[in-house]
Amino acid sequence: MNFLHALLFLLPCQEAPADLILTNGKIVTVDGSFSLAEAMAVKEGKILAVGKASEVLKSQGAKTRVIDLQGKMVLPGLIDSHVHPSGASMHDFDHPIPPFHSIQDVLDYIRARAKILPKGEWIVLRQVFITRLKEQRYPTRQEMDASAPNHPVLYSTGPDASLNSLGLKMSGIGKDFKVSDGGAGHAEKDPATGEPTGILRNCTRFVKTSQPSARKATEADQTERLLMLLRHYNAVGLTGIIDRGASSGSLERFKKIHGAGKLTLRTAASVTVGTGDPMEKLRQEIAKVASHPLRRQDPMLKIIGTKIFLDGGMLTGSAYMKQPWGVSKIYAIDDPAYRGLLFLSKEKLQGMVEAVVEAGLQFTAHTVGDGAVETLVGVYEEVNKKTPVRATRPCITHSNFMSQEAMEAMPRMGIVADIQPAWLYLDSHTLRAQFGDKRLQFFQPLQSIFKLGGIVGGGSDHMQKMDSFDSVNPYNPFLGMSVAISRVGKFSPAPVHLEQALTREQAIRFYTINNAHLMFLEKETGSLEKGKWADFIVLDRDILQCPLEQMAKTQCLSTWVGGTEVYASR
Repeated sequence: MNFLHALLFLLPCQEAPADLILTNGKIVTVDGSFSLAEAMAVKEGKILAVGKASEVLKSQGAKTRVIDLQGKMVLPGLIDSHVHPSGASMHDFDHPIPPFHSIQDVLDYIRARAKILPKGEWIVLRQVFITRLKEQRYPTRQEMDASAPNHPVLYSTGPDASLNSLGLKMSGIGKDFKVSDGGAGHAEKDPATGEPTGILRNCTRFVKTSQPSARKATEADQTERLLMLLRHYNAVGLTGIIDRGASSGSLERFKKIHGAGKLTLRTAASVTVGTGDPMEKLRQEIAKVASHPLRRQDPMLKIIGTKIFLDGGMLTGSAYMKQPWGVSKIYAIDDPAYRGLLFLSKEKLQGMVEAVVEAGLQFTAHTVGDGAVETLVGVYEEVNKKTPVRATRPCITHSNFMSQEAMEAMPRMGIVADIQPAWLYLDSHTLRAQFGDKRLQFFQPLQSIFKLGGIVGGGSDHMQKMDSFDSVNPYNPFLGMSVAISRVGKFSPAPVHLEQALTREQAIRFYTINNAHLMFLEKETGSLEKGKWADFIVLDRDILQCPLEQMAKTQCLSTWVGGTEVYASR
């Protein structure tokens, strides 16, 4: 070693100057203490320093870009724990689909499509939930017959649906129809005649739809539409998403976008796995997911686990409840003992959970009713006796109706949940009419989960349209935060069990560090701390102080992922 090298070796090491410094702002770190800072420095996509401006500015160099925030608030980038981006981005591709607020809107749409489409071609309308229609009921078979007498019509709300007469006939669903594939579900029958009413419970798989006149999307179309939606996500402050229902096609699309350097959100995926096959074949499917190339630890794109459907929905009247739903005109329920639908046996569910946990994947299931939640939590407890589940972060997706026992089990086994406040916002008035306030005690019980030490993340279940407010379901995270704090629905001024409301600090955690945990990325993102990726947003208002009724109107001024600006409002 010569003299010069020896001298350099003895000199104290100086950190290279920051690439970017934000100063003169209110930086909400969402660290363990929820501390606030004045400034933040970024180097090579990661946070170099957070703290007082006088200290952070010491990392400024000749080429450092300095942004004066002028008092603006900075948050960690927001994360949505439940979206369906591939389907949502293509929803209006064939033709514009209007919003639906009433049965008349639905019938007008059906009538308009009947004038355009050739006779005998299917008219299909999906995910227009009856809870959000003025009349709060399904369109009847007769109403749809009158609107489109020469077209089969499917009005689908997920696993449940309403068909017109021609739709029933073309699908072979008549007086003698029975579910014959071993799955759950049934066709509602008129008690006087025994004929199908048109309402199907978890039977849309038997409906033989085809839409030959629909505009066919190329792979280039699908990629461009997905990129468009990702830009919309960035514009409302999202820097991360979990695709809760990824297919092989959507995974390849994301992989292609990432490979081209165009992926602007950290994306985790739960791959949909069917439940109808024998267990041996299902184990093979699960093993295939576990060995997928996207299982590698890429901080921008990775598979985290699998998803199945365990029960029906609260928006359609088929969620599996501990107590009967009750006779209902809203949901067309005539059986006073009806509890909803559980889609597979506890034994098969346990076999699937065991296979997923043993493969090191996160298991989650669409689980809405408290009976379904109780079933899934019980299976997690059984599997945990043999194979610890905590490391895989077993999940309950939706988890709308819970119990004290289920909430207490969450921290004990490391169970997490993704919950959608938009459902409380749009559907709580219907649930209150159906169940009454007492039965809603543990509907989206966010404060109880937080107090017990469980980890729950906020999401939207976005599945249709691009706009963050007019979409199904609305994915604007500031709307989600405000609803989680107020517990007030759009159609009813009375809060739904205000004791379950989150504080503003908790609501921010709900969409940042908690969701980073659900993505297995809490060490890399979700808070603004030294060494983490510089995923952050700049807002037009202080959401810790602004009037609560203004929170949903918050605008994102800029969005940054890994220190790169991916959206700017200017």
